[in-house]
Amino acid sequence: MICAKYVRKMGKRTNQVSDWETSLAKSVSRICKGWTVREDRGTIALSIRSLKQKKAIGFKWDEKYSDEALARIKNIFILVEKGESFKEAVKIAKGKAPKLTHQYNWQDLINDYREHKGTRVKEETWRKKYIPVFTYALKALNSRNAPTNGPDLCDVCLKNWTKGTRQRQIMSQSLKGLLEYAVWRKNYPHCWLPLGLVESVTTEKRTGYPLTDSQILRLIESLPNGPIHDRWKFAIQLMGVYGLRPEGLRHLVTRNGGRELWCMYRKSKGGSKGQKTDPRRLYPLLVYGDDGPIEWDLLERVHKGEEMPSLGKEGKASHAIKTYLNRRPMWNTIKEEAKKERQSCTPYSFRHRFSAEGHARGGVSKVIADGMGHVLDTHLSSYARFTTKNMEQSFDDMNKS
Repeated sequence: MICAKYVRKMGKRTNQVSDWETSLAKSVSRICKGWTVREDRGTIALSIRSLKQKKAIGFKWDEKYSDEALARIKNIFILVEKGESFKEAVKIAKGKAPKLTHQYNWQDLINDYREHKGTRVKEETWRKKYIPVFTYALKALNSRNAPTNGPDLCDVCLKNWTKGTRQRQIMSQSLKGLLEYAVWRKNYPHCWLPLGLVESVTTEKRTGYPLTDSQILRLIESLPNGPIHDRWKFAIQLMGVYGLRPEGLRHLVTRNGGRELWCMYRKSKGGSKGQKTDPRRLYPLLVYGDDGPIEWDLLERVHKGEEMPSLGKEGKASHAIKTYLNRRPMWNTIKEEAKKERQSCTPYSFRHRFSAEGHARGGVSKVIADGMGHVLDTHLSSYARFTTKNMEQSFDDMNKS
């Protein structure tokens, strides 16, 4: 706790401790039980009651350094928990650990780390999930004011990705692995440890927007003429009517003489390593216009082999569709309509439409889940909000006399 300073003023005692001092003290007390911060000759000092030790941690007693000071205190605490003495932990966190006698060669370290990973990491994975953050690390380490410890290097590199994103978490894991390898396998000083801190991913998901039938029709009618656009129109109709994932478009087949449409796409099951979804028969939920349901003869057209648009590499269909749609003015208008409702319009919005319409037309959740290739629990976790359409109708019916 901070030792509060008091002055006499008009016969009353006035507390002069500022809000940032109180906030810093509370944060340290909450994170590091038995640890306190106080001012010591104009600097921020950290003390441990049980050890009766106090050390300056390298920051002036000023609000603008409070966030950095708290981050350093967390690092010191982790080092002490790992067995370092309080004195050494403060040195390491301040980047003042003894230097190696040889010059660091970070590029050689990265090359050795790649060899260490071997076949456990595919070349494409290395290129996408390791090289980007290592490139920033090399740039920082070769700069004029190069970081002198692992936590500072992590801060410099990871600022290139948005906090809370999966991409930033991946980069933090890759950099963490490299730094731990440097210390434990290559005898770099302990100050280069990332201290076990891995970025977390924001768990809040965007609310997916279900396209309406009128929006799908507006979009289709707005597309330019020509063979390329006709192929995209075909894909849009299929996604809307059958609730397809974008990737499912390249895995369509017909069976029983063209009387059944099947999707052979096998998606990995979340939480079930190695398991994939089963191929499934598709059932249509027709798009309605002013004069009723519209027959686009999609089953027959697939059976006859009508050409699909170019969907890019395997696994990249959603990106290809997104790129095409983002160039269409009507699609961007619809995205703005979704934004006003605090929802996100994406290529999956055609699939969301299938669920929303199915529930709105009185469909049973289990039937709709089967039609979309979901187990019921998965379906309800993602699409439970659409069941309120039936609830709304039920309350309307109850209000009728």
